[in-house]
Amino acid sequence: MTIILAVGDLVWDVLVKPDGLLLPGGDTTGSIKLSPGGSAANVAAWIARCGARAGFIGAVGADAFGDLIAADLRQEGVEAHIVRLRDNETGVVLALIDRAGQRSMVTNRGADHQLMPDMLPETALRACRHLHMTGWSLFSDPPRTAALYAAQIASASGATISFDPASYQIIREIGHDQFDRITANLPVDILFPNRDEGQALTGERDPQTIAAALRERFPGALVALKLDRDGCFIMDHMRALHVPGQAIDTPIDTTGAGDAFNGAFLARYLTTGDASASARFANRIGAWVTQHTGARPPVDDELRRILQETGAGL
Repeated sequence: MTIILAVGDLVWDVLVKPDGLLLPGGDTTGSIKLSPGGSAANVAAWIARCGARAGFIGAVGADAFGDLIAADLRQEGVEAHIVRLRDNETGVVLALIDRAGQRSMVTNRGADHQLMPDMLPETALRACRHLHMTGWSLFSDPPRTAALYAAQIASASGATISFDPASYQIIREIGHDQFDRITANLPVDILFPNRDEGQALTGERDPQTIAAALRERFPGALVALKLDRDGCFIMDHMRALHVPGQAIDTPIDTTGAGDAFNGAFLARYLTTGDASASARFANRIGAWVTQHTGARPPVDDELRRILQETGAGL
């Protein structure tokens, strides 16, 4: 039985890091890298890397890029429930990375945005222990109806649900009232906003105040508010706790660091039930990702050491 499923996007990330400023009509050198991505797929991959059983539900095109990215996810140890669509290309995200490692993203609407309810593997959803989903599956329909239906099936069968709001910019564009209406019937047990998303949803700036406001919006949820280099703030019915981040140099690339945090936290928390220890572990994994390029950088000796020291993974 697959214990933790993620439903949503599986795409290719095109990572562009210019050597200089991008000017209209100008040219500059830089690095360009093609890397597997997709927020939900990244979380599934990191769950598997951190030692838990993981699965993924989503759609890609019936094209060569779809072949490659589906194979890559399976190589990560993820049980893949992937629909291949002939009329849609595999999704692509362009990530522009600045000198501080921060990224700005442009997302196309590929096959990952065409998931329909009748494409869902209902047997796997009824058998899972936990389902993770992201805002990218809710901002448009499709795939909104399919994602919400997946959550209903899993929840009705006793699974818990985690949710990452995904994009502060889109939350602001649609308005938090519309966002509240979209998520009104979404059962959320664990919420994974970052600082910007928390501010967009609540209008607050202080992490504890943000977390408290989100707990009111999602009653009973554990809130893990991601604060970049400042670590995270954890709040549930038992605790309100700031967990400091890892001391790192200037990030190389922050792409996927939040997804890695989510996957690491879920792999640990759903095994141990210890939120503070899970947050410390997730902070370490997220920090490691920022020192590399891409959302799922190749495993190196440092990552193996982190996983060995914490009794997780690979």
